[in-house]
Parts: sequence; structure tokens; C-alpha cells
Amino acid sequence: MTGGRDRQDGADPRPARPVTLPAQPAAVPPPALPTPDGPTPAGLASAGVATAAPPDATGAPGAPDGGEAAAPDRKRADHWKAAFFVLAVVAIIAGVTWALLGSKFLVVRSITVTGAPDIPRGQVIAAAGVRAGTPLIRISTGTVTRRVERLTLVESARVTRSWPNAITIAIVERTAVLKVRDGDGWDLVDRFGVVLHQVQHRPHGLPRLRTSTAPDLLRGNPAVFAAATVERELPAQLAAKVRSIAAPTADTVTLYLRHGRTVVWGDTSQTAVKARELAILMRGQARYFDVSDPRAVVTAPTAPAG
Repeated sequence: MTGGRDRQDGADPRPARPVTLPAQPAAVPPPALPTPDGPTPAGLASAGVATAAPPDATGAPGAPDGGEAAAPDRKRADHWKAAFFVLAVVAIIAGVTWALLGSKFLVVRSITVTGAPDIPRGQVIAAAGVRAGTPLIRISTGTVTRRVERLTLVESARVTRSWPNAITIAIVERTAVLKVRDGDGWDLVDRFGVVLHQVQHRPHGLPRLRTSTAPDLLRGNPAVFAAATVERELPAQLAAKVRSIAAPTADTVTLYLRHGRTVVWGDTSQTAVKARELAILMRGQARYFDVSDPRAVVTAPTAPAG
């Protein structure tokens, strides 16, 4: 029998069950190593992130032909910028030059003179030699100063430009401090020995300078400067008593006071100390005082002979 044979052959009459094997995991690529600048392109691609194409040699990403074409354009733009800058500088320089040298606005229109009440303004302007309409930038202040200082009554001058169209001349005027006998008249001299005026009558208020030097040789004489310096620095009460001054040298100044008193002053140093010592000594009856060395003053009833 068939059924018997089948059982005899060891066949299992129950239907066969399918066998399910466990699923094998899909192969996973090894993770990309991190770099200092972030994940690698391969890592980004595996994560599903779109990446840009690497830049070509010209620096333009993924467009080598476009980068090469942009380089000449940039060079032309740089050349135009440089040319524009040069033209702008030249235009500025030209404008400034025209304003200073060619413009009618920055020229001399007025001259102001200060500090010289006894010197006629016209005389100062004539000596300065500055013409109206001259560009202000062309005025040499040093040259104008030297011209003005040639005037006898000018001790010093300072010339400045007053933009946009004026010149200012500031003057220090010479002042007579001594009088010198000159023949039948008198010369009035300043502290530098410059003769400022000549008068016929003996002027009052100025001490006489006793000197054997001709008046025209007194200018720049150190002895005259020393005599004038001592007279100027004396206390007012003492200066009012000085009638004449002798100064053979700058270190041997002698004052001749009223009532026949004589003071050997010496050089121009220690004026305050000498004046203080002399004020004390003059309270007595002495007529001669030597304060040239205030540490060892000398007095006498009369001046030594000779």
C-alpha cells in the first residue's frame, strides 16, 4: 500500500514549516576621522549632506574658467583706482598752488604796524618794502624784518603773515637812557650806544655818560651797555640822585650823585645787594662809597685823590 510505503520510508505526513534565519546587519563604512576644520567631505556625504565642489587653482569654487577671466578685470580696476588717486592729488596741489600764488584773494592788502608810537608808520612801511598785491606766500618775513631793523629808532622787529591778506610788523622801539656831550650839543643814546637824537640844549631827566669815546663809536660798546644796565636796575630813589656815570670798562662803573657823592659800583652783578648796602651807608656823612664787592664795602669822607 502506498500509505504504508510512505510511512515505511520515514516521511512525515505533516506539512513542512519554513525556517527563518536572523537578518544580517548591513555593512557600515568606518567613520571618517575628524579634521581640525570639521568633518571630511566623505563623512558629510555618508551623512547625506551635500558638499560643494573643491575650488580650482584660481580660487573660484568649481569654476576654473570664470576665475581666470576675473583676474584681468580686477587688475584693470586697480589701475583705474591708482590713476584716479594720482589725478586727485595733482588737482589738489594745483588748486593750492593757484590759491597761494595766482589768486587775488591771498595777496597783501593791508600792513599793520604796532609798538612804534614815535616812528612814522609810512617810514616803517617804506623800509619794509612790501608792495600791495604781492601774494602773501611770497613775503619773506626774515627779509622784511632785517629791512625794518635798519631804521635807527627800531631796536627789534617781528614780522608775521596775517592770513588771508595782511602783514603785521611789531616793533620794539629804542629808548634813550643816557646823554653824551657832543661839541656844542648833546647826543641821546640807548643802552646799546646808538645815537637816537641830537639836541642843542641839555636835556633833563637823563644821566650824563662820561666818556672820551666819540659818539659815533659808542654803538655796541660793552662799557656803555654796562652803564645803562646799572642805571636801569637802580632803585628809583637812588636813580633819581644820579647825575652822571663813568664806565671806562664794563667792570668799572662809577656813579656820581648829587651833593658830591661818588659810588664805585663795579660790574652789573648783585645789583640788589649793592643797593641795600649803599642805602645803609649813605645814612652817614661819608662822600665816597665802594660797593663793587658787597662783602667788603669801603667808605671815606672824600674820594681818594687821582
